[in-house]
Amino acid sequence: MKKILITGVAGMIGSKLAEYILQQYPSYEVVGIDNLSGGYTENVPPQVQFHSLDLTTAPLDAVFKSGEIEYVYHLAAYAAEGLSPFIRCFNYQNNLVATANVVNACIKYNVKRLVFTSSMAVYGIGTPPFDELHVPNPVDPYGVAKYACEMDIQIAGEQHGLDWCIVRPHNVYGEHQNIWDKYRNVLGIWMYQKLNDQAFTVIGKGQQKRAFTYLGDCLEPLAQAAFSEKASRQTINLGSSTETSILEAAHILKEIIGGADIEFLPERHEVVNAYSTHEKARSLLGYVDQTQLRDGLVMMWEWAQKQPKRIRKEWETYELDKGMYGFWKN
Repeated sequence: MKKILITGVAGMIGSKLAEYILQQYPSYEVVGIDNLSGGYTENVPPQVQFHSLDLTTAPLDAVFKSGEIEYVYHLAAYAAEGLSPFIRCFNYQNNLVATANVVNACIKYNVKRLVFTSSMAVYGIGTPPFDELHVPNPVDPYGVAKYACEMDIQIAGEQHGLDWCIVRPHNVYGEHQNIWDKYRNVLGIWMYQKLNDQAFTVIGKGQQKRAFTYLGDCLEPLAQAAFSEKASRQTINLGSSTETSILEAAHILKEIIGGADIEFLPERHEVVNAYSTHEKARSLLGYVDQTQLRDGLVMMWEWAQKQPKRIRKEWETYELDKGMYGFWKN
């Protein structure tokens, strides 16, 4: 039977994409890889052929050798952009080196197409909205790693004939998000804080603008990133076209959950405004931006309230302490 491989299958996008493909494309079996550093086995649909592997070190031949894997979605990453300057080696190992191993396997076993989820972090500082012709200018190691992965995949296409589609989703939220990671996913961080009777933390004055994207709107476009001929060797932004300030998002969630205090933290090194155009996603992948932020947050909050108490991810030591923000210091 034909198979699709999803790396990062225990995470939010990976697990929901696996679930979607199994439901909507039943002619495919789904194989999944995850090292469970940021995802949970409870997220993985039981029909998935699951492999607990670390892509930075594990040989992938045992997963690929059947020759039945037609498409690969490489979603595995550690997307703590703001933390990446303090965990440089970890960042490059888990994003760039892991991707190189996946690319090698895709070439070796003649995968039909590799779909790679990059990030808006590649754009860095500029004048939004960013379109796909904007010259990347990342401002942190996470963005550098994602851009390097994009370049390596395109080189593999030129030299080895690997077909690819690079998707740049951004600020995706929804059910199965890791709300127990204090370094990423601001909407999830706030939900964790509410569940633990803490104030919402907002960096600076909260005037940074982002385009928050409900995961459910992205699943069919992600499927088409592999299946559609139009998506071959294309780089495509995927996400909402409605930009919202961080403070405005905090107030929307505050209303939904019945109130919360807001604590303002010192500014950090980050891009102030990050949002993009999505004409290519609409024309090539059939993307429809249909879920308003308030509606998506209602669904995510309903899910979050049912979650078990989990240990929150915190780094005991960083690779670099110099310049570390006070709110992340041990």
